[in-house]
Amino acid sequence: MNAKTARGARMLVTPVWIAGFLLVWEIGAFVVADIKRTPENVLPHIYQIVQSIFSATPVSNKMTAAEIVAVNAGATLLRAGFGFVLGAAFGFALAVLMRLSKLIERIAFPYLTIIQMIPILGIAPIMLAVTGSIDKSRVAIAAILTFYPVAVNTLAGFKAIEKERLELMYSYAAGKRAIYTKTLIPFCTPYLFTGLKIAAPMAITASILVDTLQGDGGLGCMLSQSLKHAMSIYVFWQIVFFSAIVGILSFFLMGAAEKLFMPQKRKRRRAAACARGEAAG
Repeated sequence: MNAKTARGARMLVTPVWIAGFLLVWEIGAFVVADIKRTPENVLPHIYQIVQSIFSATPVSNKMTAAEIVAVNAGATLLRAGFGFVLGAAFGFALAVLMRLSKLIERIAFPYLTIIQMIPILGIAPIMLAVTGSIDKSRVAIAAILTFYPVAVNTLAGFKAIEKERLELMYSYAAGKRAIYTKTLIPFCTPYLFTGLKIAAPMAITASILVDTLQGDGGLGCMLSQSLKHAMSIYVFWQIVFFSAIVGILSFFLMGAAEKLFMPQKRKRRRAAACARGEAAG
């Protein structure tokens, strides 16, 4: 299989998975329709969810289902984005500090692990009590969930660098700033982006989940209300699909940023693909 054929096969994977998902969903919807009086409350057809997006019928406060989702999505994504940026910045800074000092690593690493092990349901009330603000607590939780994967993956990148590279820098009498800016940070960048890819969907998921617990607007709050039939159940399904799509897009956005900041990695992959194609030919 040459490189062009392999690339074409990879491009078919996503459409095939989407088609398979839609097929299974529709089969399930037909089964539910046969055994339930109100199947839209359990598993509606895809076309019904799409119709609800374009429907002009108000469902709450003179707003359509799509308008409710759009308005509350802005608040949720803003908090998730702010928390993601803060968590990424503090996670990277802590990784640098742990690389600089073994003592800091021994002190901080166990707490990082403990924080990651605590469920969001346990963190939410603690953050609300500490911050005294629902909005701040949501940002803090998104930051905490971003903090761990960024810090751990960046530290792993620092530790993975070959000793020969560092010894070469030492031989040139390079200072710590030069060693970090010229060698350590460039080398750990792929590890950093791995952490960002993991953290981005987690921050969005955490923001939505915390919204369901604390109320006061947001996608999670609307999700909870629609499940209680305080508004159209299609608000629930729109939020489910919107959240899934945004989570996937956030992952690919981090991948696009990685390609933008690391063009040399893309060139290496392209050269490796060409070499494999030539070897297969």
